[in-house]
Amino acid sequence: MTKVSITVDGVLHESEVEPRTLLVHYLREQVGKVGTVVGCDTSSCGACTILLDGRSAKSCSVLAVQADGSSVTTIEGLAGDEWHPVQAAFKECHGLQCGYCTPGMVMSAVDLLSENPNPTEAEIREGLEGNLCRCTGYHNIVKSVALAA
Repeated sequence: MTKVSITVDGVLHESEVEPRTLLVHYLREQVGKVGTVVGCDTSSCGACTILLDGRSAKSCSVLAVQADGSSVTTIEGLAGDEWHPVQAAFKECHGLQCGYCTPGMVMSAVDLLSENPNPTEAEIREGLEGNLCRCTGYHNIVKSVALAA
């Protein structure tokens, strides 16, 4: 077992983990952040996207020990009393259908908009290309990110 100290949504968590534990499993099973979804475990779908030290990362491709000393923001920690503007835009533009990909899409959009606060449609599509949605066809997701911008 290896000890890790990871700040998750502003709260420091010190835990013992198996060195092979993926960050997504650590967040869900040890910290209780189940909004971080396991979609594929191969880094193909992006459903598990979180912010790791402020940048989007697929938590199924990061070991918990690699995140030691880092700060993680999950979908649950994104907003306080009010929804984050990206979350509000997803609601307004119906940028979800089944909702399974939504946490990862939102987290990727937050990172995209922090880097490029006024992206074109093509830049939005490129910024979200690591996230798969099997329901919506992406049109309303792109509209949501554009509205949030």
